[in-house]
Amino acid sequence: MSSLSSALDYPLFVVTAAVDEQPSGCLVGFATQCSINPPRWLACLSDKNHTYRVARRAQALAVHLLGASQDDLASLFGEETGDMADKFAAVSWRWGHTGAPVLGDCAAWVEGDVLESYRFGDHCGFLLAPVDGGAGQRTGQYSFSQGRRLHPGHRP
Repeated sequence: MSSLSSALDYPLFVVTAAVDEQPSGCLVGFATQCSINPPRWLACLSDKNHTYRVARRAQALAVHLLGASQDDLASLFGEETGDMADKFAAVSWRWGHTGAPVLGDCAAWVEGDVLESYRFGDHCGFLLAPVDGGAGQRTGQYSFSQGRRLHPGHRP
């Protein structure tokens, strides 16, 4: 890892997707707005995640910024795998305008249609055209330095 990467404290996000009304979600460290006009978001998922396998077939994704104190949500979506656990049974959520699952408890969220996907090494980037979004009740942002203690639910 480069000195620059290790010096940064990126926010962590939960990305959600669904196919055949089966929701999936995972904690990600790589998500960002990548265009202003037209508005675009990029969400990158590890190719080892259950959510990645769902996202490849999904028409839309939702990206959720976690609040600074949301250790429980970060742990659920970062340390559990959808191959073995129903993460959505433990959280408040609803179907979004795009059909992507939208979490009820976060700092902010955006959902968007998947325009394209790109391979980036061990991650796949999904380019999204935002359709809806909003602010949640949480404040601050859950960051990479907070998530260092988490152990991925999937095998490395």
